[in-house]
Amino acid sequence: MENTLAAANRCIGRALTSHVSRLTSYALRLTARSRIIVATTVKLSVLIPVYNEAQTIDEILRLVAAEGTPKEIIVVDDGSTDGTREKLAAWHRRDGVRVIFHDRNLGKGRAVRTAMEAAEGDVLIIQDADLEYDPGEYPLLLKPIEAGRADIVFGSRFAGSSEHRVQNFWHQQGNRLLTLISNVVTGLNLSDMATCYKAFHRRVVPALDLQSRGFGIDAEITAKIARGGFRVFEVPVSYFGRSRAEGKKIRLKDGFSAISALVRHSILAGPKR
Repeated sequence: MENTLAAANRCIGRALTSHVSRLTSYALRLTARSRIIVATTVKLSVLIPVYNEAQTIDEILRLVAAEGTPKEIIVVDDGSTDGTREKLAAWHRRDGVRVIFHDRNLGKGRAVRTAMEAAEGDVLIIQDADLEYDPGEYPLLLKPIEAGRADIVFGSRFAGSSEHRVQNFWHQQGNRLLTLISNVVTGLNLSDMATCYKAFHRRVVPALDLQSRGFGIDAEITAKIARGGFRVFEVPVSYFGRSRAEGKKIRLKDGFSAISALVRHSILAGPKR
């Protein structure tokens, strides 16, 4: 009897060992498959329009690539002539960076549209290449969208950020005036319409149908998300503004372009949905 019981126990032991081995093998295969899914799913697309930023392009791409959120980085060179294109060629297909070249300068708005058309992420963020904004603050912009509260998030330079470089007085007042006009026209209550940092869920993209070629792009986006009834949030972000001597490109004419875009895509576009 004892021999029979021992034999039965050995048989059961072998069966259990074989079953555990099969389960372990399946779990390993499932884990590996999950890793592949995670690795091939793009969470965030960072859209970087670039024009003549040879002095800052390497540093901004290093900072964006080092930021911890899983992402793709889509850079659109808008016909640079200062050596930026040559530097970007060295970044293509490196550290998640994909570079698209415009043969000639078509404007920031067109560069953003090109990047948007190439993006595959669930959330898109616009990032300037001039080091005025900190990529380390992406989690602040993403949080309201990931929590399901917002469709688009503006990173406000004027909402009490922890750190900012003191700006030219008239440049700051010009931004505030544009924001006031935007709020009157759109009915929103933003503190910084012209901020570069706009993060938006992919479901917003079809409603944008961007047409502005230049710096009117920020006003157009604002007018169209207001008309679309999307949920808009603001979060404070740091800002390290450049001077004209350091390469800042915004001029008075760009303010008029923004006002024109607000009128065209809000007042003249008919009733809201």
